[in-house]
Formats: sequence, structure tokens, C-alpha cells
Amino acid sequence: MNPTLEIFSQGEEVVTGQTVDTNAAWLSEHVVNMGFTVTRHTAVGDKLDDLIALLREISVRADCCICTGGLGPTSDDLTAEAVAKAFGLPLEFDEIAFDQIKRFFTLRNRPMPEANRKQAMFPKGAERIDNAWGTAPGFSLQTGRCWFAFVPGVPFEMRHLFLESIRPTLANRFLLQPGKLIIIKTLGIGESSIQEHISTIEIPAQVQLGFRASPDDVQTKLLFPHDYPEAAMAATVDQVAVKLGDHVFAIDGFGPVGGDLVFTIDQLMIAGNYTLAVAETASQGLLAAKCIGVNWLLETRYEQSLDRLGQKLGVTVNADDLITTAQAIAGEIHRTGAADFVLVQLYAGDKQTFHDKDQSIILYNVLLTGDGFHQTTHSVAGPIKRKQNQAALLALDLLRRYLQHKEL
Repeated sequence: MNPTLEIFSQGEEVVTGQTVDTNAAWLSEHVVNMGFTVTRHTAVGDKLDDLIALLREISVRADCCICTGGLGPTSDDLTAEAVAKAFGLPLEFDEIAFDQIKRFFTLRNRPMPEANRKQAMFPKGAERIDNAWGTAPGFSLQTGRCWFAFVPGVPFEMRHLFLESIRPTLANRFLLQPGKLIIIKTLGIGESSIQEHISTIEIPAQVQLGFRASPDDVQTKLLFPHDYPEAAMAATVDQVAVKLGDHVFAIDGFGPVGGDLVFTIDQLMIAGNYTLAVAETASQGLLAAKCIGVNWLLETRYEQSLDRLGQKLGVTVNADDLITTAQAIAGEIHRTGAADFVLVQLYAGDKQTFHDKDQSIILYNVLLTGDGFHQTTHSVAGPIKRKQNQAALLALDLLRRYLQHKEL
């Protein structure tokens, strides 16, 4: 059984929402990959009694805890004091830590405020965690069942201390058997539909199934135990991927590290030595922005008015047949340009419909390639930014499906 780990964030700004706790998410991802089971994220404000109570609770229920924040020099930084009082450990002055803090100020030609002396006080028996990135050293100690590591809440400093000191220590202190996480990335299908599609598959009891929806994809996650047979793992992943069909654009966890939809397209475009031109309407430039930095996107154009787009290209716009209109636009761009492929995105719906979250627009995407036209049609609802983002993604997904030789 994997050792359990909790993440404890300290600070009034975290509890009140003034600061988003990105530390907990970042730490969770790293320790889960190491082989820990993360059981809780807890945030507590700058209240000494609450900190003391939580530390005592964690010490008897978790194998490990990483605590962020509360190591600064001001009166609201209470972590060291709370640890001392929670476990009856007097605070002791650490001369080496104090010299490091003074050196931090000396190198910057700044006087050290007397308040920073507080940061060199650690509970008796604690081991110092050196911090070359700021004034607050961390510290660690074993108390009860739990090994605690206390680090600054500043994300830049926290990450350095974790990677340089805490992660190697965890690997030595605990028997870690990380599982294998496979992530199947899809577009154009929701979580509930995914669950329906794969409902007939018998997922083994020891395999953890989960889902994660984001604005740019929906992920089906399969976490396999560390000793799960490779062939059986591949068979289960293949079953799920087959059920989800053309919606799958990438599978992370097998082979090279994957990425988002544009990453997948980028690899395919480079492999085929293809180039692309784009005309977009509903996505309002976002499609091109998602492809920033790629070499294969030769030209892009955005027009809010379909009539103006047609006039600039000398194409007659037929509002009742936007597929034919998109094909004509793609053909003209291809004739006058140098790109191998042309991707055109049009939509049906007036300005009021586009802004109304309760009304749908109809997207018409056309891709012109060497073997002719390929097209998709989608209905998209929601707030205007969702419509914009979905318009960009669904147009790009037409290109992805063609490149992966999917049946359109």
C-alpha cells in the first residue's frame, strides 16, 4: 500500500481566496508520480490554535506531510511557533541559518531587519532545509507517525526546495512504488458521454478510473498499480480508446511525452512537411493564437463580417449554404497562396446569438487538402468565450483527424 501524504497550506491570503493555492496542485502531481497517495489538501489561516490542532491531527493519520507558508519574518508567520507548541519542542536558534539569511541581504547591499532573525528559529530536533532562493529556510522533523517538511509559500522557492532537498529525502525515507498513469485525451465528447461509451468495459478493480474536464479537452485517466502487467495494461487502454474512437487525439503514458491538441497537430504537420493557411470567423484570431510559434502556419486571416471576407477574396457568400461558401473561400486562398492545406471556419448566427450564452451558433469547418475537401458541422452554446474557444479547437480538430487518417 502506498504511503499517505497530506498537503497543508498556511496563510490567511490562501483561505480568503486572495491567493490561489497553486502549490498544493503542483506538489500533488509530483508526489503522486513518486508513489504517494495524497489524502487531503488543507488550508488554515494565521491562527495559532488552528495550526496547532491541525498539526497534531496530521501527525497521527498521515505518513508524510508537506506544509507551505508561514516561514516569513512577520508576526503573521506562525508555522515554527505552531510546530513547537503542538509537539512540545522548544524553539532553538540555528547559527548557520542565520548566517545564510544575513548573506542574502549582504549580497543585495541591503541591511537585514531584526525581524528576519525569527526565521533562524527552529523546533528542537528539526533538520534545516537550506534555501538559496530567499530568506526563509525550511525545516523537517519526524513526530508521531508523520514526517513533516515545512517550506516557504512562495512558489518559486517552494519548488526549488522540493526538487533539490525534499524529493530526494522522500525517496530515501519511504518505500515508493509509483503506479502507471495513462491519460486518454479527447475532444468533442463530454464526461458523461465518455462514461456511457466505456460502460461495457470491465475495468479491473485495482485500476483507478477518473475523468478531468478542461476548456481544451476531456481526459480519461487510468491509474494502474506499479506491478500491473504491461500487456494487460495496453489491452485495457486500447479497449477504452476504441470505444471513444475519433474523439481521441492523444494518449499520454505510453511512449514519448504528449501534449495538447496543437502539440499533436504540430508533430503530424512536421512529420508530413505540410503547411497551412487559415481563415477564421467565430474564433476571432484565437485559432491562430493557439498555433503561435509553429513554422507550418503560413498565413491567417480573421474577419468578423463574412460578407467582407468574401469581398476581399472575390467569393460570393451564400448564407444559406455555408459549406459551399467555405469551400469557395478555401479554394481561392489555396489558388493565391503557398500553403498545402487551407482551413476555413464559418458560423451561422447573428451577433446577438453569438453573445447570448443560451443560444447556439452553428460552426462550419472546411479543410482543403490535396485529395479534396473535408468538412464538419458543430453546434456550440455557452458564453462568448466558450464559443470562441470551441470554434478554434473544433476547426483544428478537423485538421488533426485528417492528419491521423481518421474517417471523417
